[in-house]
Amino acid sequence: MKSSLRTVVSTLVDYGLLIRLHRPVGTWLLLWPALWALWMSSAGHPHEHVFIVFALGVFLTRSAGCAINDWADRKVDPEVKRTRDRPLAAGRIQPSEALIVYAILCLLAFALVLTLDRLTVAYAVVGAGLMAAYPFMKRFFPLPQAWLGLAFSWSIPMAWVAQHGSVTRVGWLVFAAGVLWVMVYDTQYAMVDRDDDLRLGVHSSAITFGDADRIVLGALQALTLLALVLAGQALGMGSWYHAGLGTGAITFVYQQWLIRDRSREGCFAAFINNQWFGLAVFLGVALDFFFRSP
Repeated sequence: MKSSLRTVVSTLVDYGLLIRLHRPVGTWLLLWPALWALWMSSAGHPHEHVFIVFALGVFLTRSAGCAINDWADRKVDPEVKRTRDRPLAAGRIQPSEALIVYAILCLLAFALVLTLDRLTVAYAVVGAGLMAAYPFMKRFFPLPQAWLGLAFSWSIPMAWVAQHGSVTRVGWLVFAAGVLWVMVYDTQYAMVDRDDDLRLGVHSSAITFGDADRIVLGALQALTLLALVLAGQALGMGSWYHAGLGTGAITFVYQQWLIRDRSREGCFAAFINNQWFGLAVFLGVALDFFFRSP
C-alpha cells in the first residue's frame, strides 16, 4: 500500500515537473502581455469574467505547451545538459502520458474560452495551432523564436477581441511589441543551449544571429520599447506609463550586461530577468489608468 502510494506521488511530482510547476517564470512571461492587453483595451477596467478566463487560460496554455514541447523533444532532450533530467527525457514518464496531459490541459483551456464570444473562440483556435506547431519549428526554421513570439503574444489580439470586439491599430502595435520581446528573451534562453543545439542540428535564433547576437538583441529590445511608446501615444498614456517603460528599459540594459560574455549562467539569468520587464510595463499601464482624472 505504501509502495503504491509512493509511486502515485512520484508520478504526480513528475507530471508537475513536466508542466514546469517548479518554474513559474514561464507563466509570468506569458501572463504579462495578456494583462497589458486586458488593461489597455479596456481603459484600465477589464471585465472580471474575461480577466479570470485569461489568467487561468495562460496557466493552462503554458503548461500544455511544456508538455507538447517535451514530447516533441523527447529524443533531443536526453542529449542536452539543461534538459536531460526532465521526466520524459529521463524515462520516468512515457510519451503517451505527456500527450494525455497535453490533451487534458488543452481541453480545460478550450472549455474556459467557450464561455466567451465566438470571435474570441476563433482566435483561441488559431493560438492553439501556433502553440502546438512551435516545438517542431526548431527542426527546420532558422528563427523558431519568432514563431514562439506569435504563439506567446496571441493573447494580445485575443484580449482586444474579447473586450473590444475587434483588434485596433493599438492592439496590433502591442502585439508587435510582444512578438519582439519574446524573441529577445527566448534568444537569451537559446544562447544557453547554443553548443548543444549546434551539435544536434537544432535551429535557434541564437545560432542564426551568431556573433551578432548581442547587437540584434539590442535592436529587438529597442523596437519593443518603440512599439510600446507608439501604442502609449495612441492611447494618450502619461507619466506613469512612461516610467514603467523607463524601468523596463533599465532591465534591458542589465540583461545586456548579463550576456556580455555569453556564459550559460549569464544568459539564463538574463532570460529570467525578463519577468521584471513585463511587470514594469504592466505596473506603468495599470497605474496610469488608475490615476487618470475621472
